[in-house]
Amino acid sequence: MEAIKTDIKALFLEKEDCDAGTVQRLRDGLRQGAGQYKALREVVETMRQRVEVASGAVVKKWQLKLGVANYFLGRLRDAAEFLRQAETPLAHFYLGRALASLSDLDDAHKAFEKAEKMGYTASQVQLQRAGLYRAQRHLKQAHDLLHKLEELSSHSAEYHFQLGYLRLEEGDRLAAIKHFEKAIEMDPHHVGALFQLGCANDLNGNDEEAINLYERCVAQHPVHVGPLLNLGILYEDHNRYDDAVRCFQLIVDADPTNERARLFFKDAYAAQSMFIDEDAERRYDRFSQVLEIPVTDFELSVRSRNCLKKMNIRTLGDLTRVTEAQLLASKNFGETSLLEIKEMLEDKGLRLGQALEEGARYDPRFRAQQPALSEQEQAVLSKPVSELNLSVRARKCMNRLGISTLGELCSRTADELLEVKNFGQTSLLEVRDKLRTLQIKLRGD
Repeated sequence: MEAIKTDIKALFLEKEDCDAGTVQRLRDGLRQGAGQYKALREVVETMRQRVEVASGAVVKKWQLKLGVANYFLGRLRDAAEFLRQAETPLAHFYLGRALASLSDLDDAHKAFEKAEKMGYTASQVQLQRAGLYRAQRHLKQAHDLLHKLEELSSHSAEYHFQLGYLRLEEGDRLAAIKHFEKAIEMDPHHVGALFQLGCANDLNGNDEEAINLYERCVAQHPVHVGPLLNLGILYEDHNRYDDAVRCFQLIVDADPTNERARLFFKDAYAAQSMFIDEDAERRYDRFSQVLEIPVTDFELSVRSRNCLKKMNIRTLGDLTRVTEAQLLASKNFGETSLLEIKEMLEDKGLRLGQALEEGARYDPRFRAQQPALSEQEQAVLSKPVSELNLSVRARKCMNRLGISTLGELCSRTADELLEVKNFGQTSLLEVRDKLRTLQIKLRGD
C-alpha cells in the first residue's frame, strides 16, 4: 500500500502554528519525492506574499514558517533573516543551526542559548553547542558537555554523531566510525553520520558504498554542499557524467558564487562529450603495474642480482630506463647476465631501453635530470604529497600517477596532470595553489 504523501501546502498555509511536529512532518514529506521539494518552494512564495500584507502577531507566525521552510530548502541566509524576527524557542534553535552552517559560530552560540532559556529541549540544544565547541577547536569543552549528556547514548543518534565527530577530531578514526554507524542504526536518515561514513569509505577506495551513503545523504533536506560535491566527483570517476553535472548544478543554483563548484561543473559538462577508451585505460593500468614489479621477485643469478643492486635498479621499470651498454659497463656484468635479464623482460613484454625510446608513454616517471638542489630544497621536495591536504579528486590523481612526494609531483607538467582521468582545471588550480604556498611549482610553470 502506497504511503499517503504529506500535503506540504496544507502544512504551512492551513495549519496556524509551526512547532516541532510541523518540522518532523516536513522532514518526512520531503523524503517522498522531488515534487515535495517543488511544493515547498511554491509555498515559500505564497508565504512571502502573505507576510507582506499581514499585521500584528500573525506576522511573526509567517516569519517562523518562512524561516523553517527556507532552512529546509537550503537557503540559509534567507532562513536566518526570518528566524531572527520570529522570536520563539523553535526559531532560535533553527537560527542557531542555520548560523552554524554559515560558519557564524559566535552568533550560533547566542541563538542556542536563547532557545534553551525560552524552553527548547535542553539536551538537543546542548548537543548542537557541543558541535559548535568542536568546530571552534575547543575540544575539552565539547568533551565535557558530551560527558554530561552520556545518558542520551541509549537513544540519541545526534549524541553518537557529535561524539563520533569529536573522536574524529581527536584522531581516533575507528572509534569515530563506530559512533557514526551507531547513529545510522538509530536514525537511518541522519545526514551528518551518512556523510562522515561516506567520506570514510571514499578515502578507503570503497566507491560503491561511498556513493550509496552520499546518495542517501543528499536525499535528505536541507542538502549540504559537501555531500553533493563528493558525490559528483565519484560519479565522474565512474563515468556517470550526467549525474555529476546534476550534482554540481544544484550547488551552483543554490550559491552562484561557489567558484569551485562552477569549475567542477564545467569539467563534468565538457566530459559528457569526451570519448574514453576504457579498454586502453585498463591496458595502461596493467602495464603500469608490471613496471612496478621488483626484480627481486625473479630467480636471478647472484651475479645479476648484485650488479642490479649496485646500479640501484629495483623494478622492471628501472630496467626499461637503461641500455645494454650501460649494463655491460658494470663490473662483473657479462653477456650471460645480460641474456638472463633480457629473457626476464621479454617474458613480461618489455625490453631494455624501452622507456628511453618511448618516454612517458611507457614510463610516466621518466624525466630529464634536475639541476642540483640545496639541502633546504631537497628537504621540501622529499616531503610526502599528503602534506598538501588535497581534495579527494586531486588525491586520486596522485595515486593514479604513483606520486608520493612533492619532488615527484614537481617533476610533472600541468599537461601531464590534465591527461589523467577526471583531473581538470579545478584540480590543477588547487595543486598549483598548494605548491605556491611552499614556494615550489610544477615543471614548466
